[in-house]
Amino acid sequence: MNFPLDVAKVIQAIGVLFREDGVQSMNYMRLLKLLYIADREAILETEQPIVGGPFIAMERGPVLEEVYDLIRGQHTDMPLWGDFLETKRYNIELIQKPDVKKLSRYEIKKLQDVSRRYIFQDEWDLAKITHEFPEWIKNNPGSSSRKIPLDDILDALEIAESKAAIVADTQESAGLRRDLANAAAMVHHK
Repeated sequence: MNFPLDVAKVIQAIGVLFREDGVQSMNYMRLLKLLYIADREAILETEQPIVGGPFIAMERGPVLEEVYDLIRGQHTDMPLWGDFLETKRYNIELIQKPDVKKLSRYEIKKLQDVSRRYIFQDEWDLAKITHEFPEWIKNNPGSSSRKIPLDDILDALEIAESKAAIVADTQESAGLRRDLANAAAMVHHK
């Protein structure tokens, strides 16, 4: 089970990272690492990620799988993504500044803190840093990719006492999303 991804929040979180770095373009591997680190720290501190989605271990470290799909143009929410961001070779470019209405003050501050902390590390430095995370070590995919179970992240963060509640919340969120999708499909077919 995973936290559901909120594409609008992803776009807004990327906007915060770009503003904090003072850029309009960023290497997408660096961006993926910053978002992963921010989500990981948010789970530790609040038991909820900032953007969510499934976690995946790749050769160059862990990433948020659906954000990577958005970057590669392989996600169902590409129209919304494309209104704000564009992938050009190895970079993500901001084509329209998003607002931050879906982000809490805590989430904005966490993104800013992560950006400031790693301002002098490039994508390769961040890959090395994330290779030290226990959940990546446990799921090291070699030269391919492998899902990182939420349990492995919760174990790595040493928040076992909250594990049952977090897993229950993610299951409830997944159920609500499935119910909404089914209701929308029924309305669409009428």
